[in-house]
Amino acid sequence: MGASQSKSSETDEHVFANETPISLSPNIVNQLSDRLESSETSSERQSSLDAHIRSRIQSEIEILKQEEDRIRQEIELTLEKENLDREKGASQDGSGGTGRILSSVELRGDLEEIRSKVDRYQSRKNLSEFPEVKSTAEAVVLCYRTHPSTPLDCWNEVAQFKNSVARVEQQHFRTLQ
Repeated sequence: MGASQSKSSETDEHVFANETPISLSPNIVNQLSDRLESSETSSERQSSLDAHIRSRIQSEIEILKQEEDRIRQEIELTLEKENLDREKGASQDGSGGTGRILSSVELRGDLEEIRSKVDRYQSRKNLSEFPEVKSTAEAVVLCYRTHPSTPLDCWNEVAQFKNSVARVEQQHFRTLQ
């Protein structure tokens, strides 16, 4: 009885024939054929695609920035822990050689010492002790400003400046001997 229905038929396809003819207006046919022929996308669709792409790029950039910040923090924490371990190990060993690892306090002290040396150097560099050098340097600058298109006209002022610097250098070398 139901044996014929439970057997699978060799063809599962059913074709339905349309008895009513379909007619489209020429405007619709032309519009569809124009869209098919042109590979361009409409401006609305293009702007929508661009906005979607921009938002995806921005979200990816944000994700990458967050990941970068997280990795940077991990690296900083690891380095800080490593430096603390080294400082503890160096303080426990009591090594006092040239290869010893300095603590933060010792490094700050060294930094302050270097800053004071730089400040002393800068104060010595002041030309108030050497009025001849200062006046000849000002003469060179004035000459260059008055002759901007012909700086070679200032050769005499430059020579006087060089001579005054040479005299100050000689005086300084004599004090070192």
